[in-house]
Amino acid sequence: MDISEKSNEDASLPKCPSPSLQLAVFQPPSAPPPRDEDEKFVWPWKGIVVNVPTEFKDGRHVGESGNRLKEQLSRFKPLRVHPLWNYKGHTGNCIVEFSKDWNGFKDAMSFESHFESEGLGKKDWQERKVKTYELYAWIAREDDYNGVGPIADHLRKYGDLKTVNDLTFEESRKNEKLVANLANEIEAKERHMQELECKYNETTSSINDKMAEREQLFIFYNEEINKMQQLNREHSRRIIEENQSLKSELEHKRKELDKRSQHLNRMARQKNIDSRKLEEEKQRNAVKNNSLELAEKEQKKADENVLKLIEGHKKEKEKALEKILQLEKQLDAKQKLELEIQQLKGQLQVMQHMGGEEDSIMQQKMEELTGELKEKIEEMEDIDALNQTLVVKERKSNDELQEARKELISGLTSLQTGRAGRVFIGIKRMGEIDEKPFQVACRQKFGLGDAECQAALLSTKWQNEIKNPNWHPFKIITEGGKSQEVIREDDEKLMALRSELGENVYEAVKTALLELNEYNASGGYTIAELWNYKEERKATLKEVVQYILRQWKTLKRKRGT
Repeated sequence: MDISEKSNEDASLPKCPSPSLQLAVFQPPSAPPPRDEDEKFVWPWKGIVVNVPTEFKDGRHVGESGNRLKEQLSRFKPLRVHPLWNYKGHTGNCIVEFSKDWNGFKDAMSFESHFESEGLGKKDWQERKVKTYELYAWIAREDDYNGVGPIADHLRKYGDLKTVNDLTFEESRKNEKLVANLANEIEAKERHMQELECKYNETTSSINDKMAEREQLFIFYNEEINKMQQLNREHSRRIIEENQSLKSELEHKRKELDKRSQHLNRMARQKNIDSRKLEEEKQRNAVKNNSLELAEKEQKKADENVLKLIEGHKKEKEKALEKILQLEKQLDAKQKLELEIQQLKGQLQVMQHMGGEEDSIMQQKMEELTGELKEKIEEMEDIDALNQTLVVKERKSNDELQEARKELISGLTSLQTGRAGRVFIGIKRMGEIDEKPFQVACRQKFGLGDAECQAALLSTKWQNEIKNPNWHPFKIITEGGKSQEVIREDDEKLMALRSELGENVYEAVKTALLELNEYNASGGYTIAELWNYKEERKATLKEVVQYILRQWKTLKRKRGT
């Protein structure tokens, strides 16, 4: 707004007698304008306006408000204009406030330069000789600050003296501190981001390992199921072949009896034989024929029972397969959910450290991810509950299998008592030393006379040794990421045993040590286990049941003949 000339009739503030002034267009300075480095200004930047027209009214001096003067000085971008008052009223002086930055300093300098160019600066005010009605103005400096009067009082109350260098240094120090704080914060966030990335990579790697392990288990399950199905088909085929063989044998015996009966009838017609002997022979043939008929009926019943047993086995295997597939699906879904939950948590943690102009968008994404994470966690809890139920059922099934295993061990123990010959499925005492290598070694060392006694003494001695809890000749090795205990080859006792009685005795003691360490390391006593002597391994329940059925059929055939 241009400052016009003052009119005597106009009660408004007087205007500078000059044409309209236009401020030059400029860019905000990156550094303060060059000044005397030791010159002190009042800061925040303040301008002083004097000779503001007033009039005496109602016993006091009154003048225009600060807002009116601010409008007239709007080209210099003042923040506020404070008229100065005392007990007499308006003093005719005003303080103009500018912004605290270097743009405010530039505006204040333009403010002062304008009035100086019009001959209305501080020096002009001090050298005036006649009373005028023009406004005089300048920037507040050290002499104004240290002076007397309402202007100096206001400056000391609301400002301070500082040089341009002081402000430059202070601003530089604040900027350096701000930059240092921002650099530290950025470094801390980068470290945190690196930690999150490491955790994310570790979690992803762990989940990938679990997925690979699950895939291996799945392949193993498929192979085992295929083996079970193949064994089941082979077993069914053998049973059917045995039934056909038994039927053929019964049919052959029936034909032989018919031939013999016909032969006897021909003999009766041809020869005059004793009728009583002939009748007795016929009765014996009739008894045998009845026995064969009963055997055939029993065979049919046995065939039906075998078919029922095969069907039962088939259903049980189908249930087991269905259960395994269900568990695999549950495991796959659980691991997939765990991976999704970890990824969502990682995304949330990353978004929490991101900001800027897109904070509202980030906040919305974080809320969406939080809701999705909550749903995944609830789904995970449901799967855990279902898995817990399946685990309880699985544990119950395992308990039933263990009970069945105990019953089979008890039955086979009584069945094998007193039997001689080769046994393919039986009971083995895990952790019990085999005496045969001791007997062979003692016969070679002591002769036939003392061999049995010495073998018994030595086997008993080493049986007590392996039960000794203070002797633990094992070491831990890691293969393929898995740790396991193996026999220490440099153990003094075992080395002495190998040197004294040979490799076979050493292997027998080593085998008993490994079995005892696996089955009952803390108890120190042997454990009965179902054993496949043909393949030298632990027998399955299926193999034991098949073995018992074969023994029962063999015994039945012997009784039938």
